[in-house]
Amino acid sequence: MIPRLKEKYKNEIVKNLMSKLNQKNIYSVPKIKKIVINMGLGADASDQKILKSCIKDISAITGQYPITTKFKKSISNFKSRKGTNAGLKVTLRNHRMFEFLDRLVNIALPRIKDFRGLVDTGCDKSGNYSFGIKEHIIFPEINFDKVEKIRGLDVTIVTDSRSAEDTISLLKEFNFPIVKGSKKKAKKIKKIPKEENKKEEKEKNG
Repeated sequence: MIPRLKEKYKNEIVKNLMSKLNQKNIYSVPKIKKIVINMGLGADASDQKILKSCIKDISAITGQYPITTKFKKSISNFKSRKGTNAGLKVTLRNHRMFEFLDRLVNIALPRIKDFRGLVDTGCDKSGNYSFGIKEHIIFPEINFDKVEKIRGLDVTIVTDSRSAEDTISLLKEFNFPIVKGSKKKAKKIKKIPKEENKKEEKEKNG
C-alpha cells in the first residue's frame, strides 16, 4: 500500500512547487531523498541492557532496525574511547520515510510541550534540514511507563534541493510547522578614522 503522504507528493505537492518555484520540469522539483535519525547514548551505550531498550524504542519509532554507531575518537571529557558504542542510527527511504514523516508532522511534533514550530535556519549549504527532538516519548509508539530514561533524537531530512529557500518551501508543503528564526547579527566594530589617530599621536608626542 502506497503511503498517504507519498501520493500527496505526486498528486499535489509537485504541482504546487512547480508553480511556486517557477519550475517547468517535474524532475527539477526538489524532493526528499532520505531521513536520518540519530540517538546519542554516550556512556550508556556500553550497557547492553540500556542499548537493547533503546534499540527497541527507535525501532518502534522508525519501523526499522538501527545500526550502532561507534566513537571515531577518544574524548576524556565525555568518557568515550575510540571504537566503543556511541549511539544508534536509522536511515529511512521510500515508503518508511513517508510513513515516518506523516507521524512526525501530524502526531509527534504537536505533542511537544509549548511547541512554537521549527526554525527556518536549520538548513545547511546542501539544502538538508536538521533539527533536534529533546524527548523521544512524543512518539505514540513509545510506552512512557516502560521508559527508563528520556532520550533525545537528531533528525536530518536530506533533499536534492539547490537552496535553503527551496527546502523550506518543500517542507511547508508537507505541513512542517516552519517559523522564522532569528539570525545572529555580527557585532560591528567602530573604526577610528586615520586622521584622528594621527592627531592623538601628535598630542602624545607633544
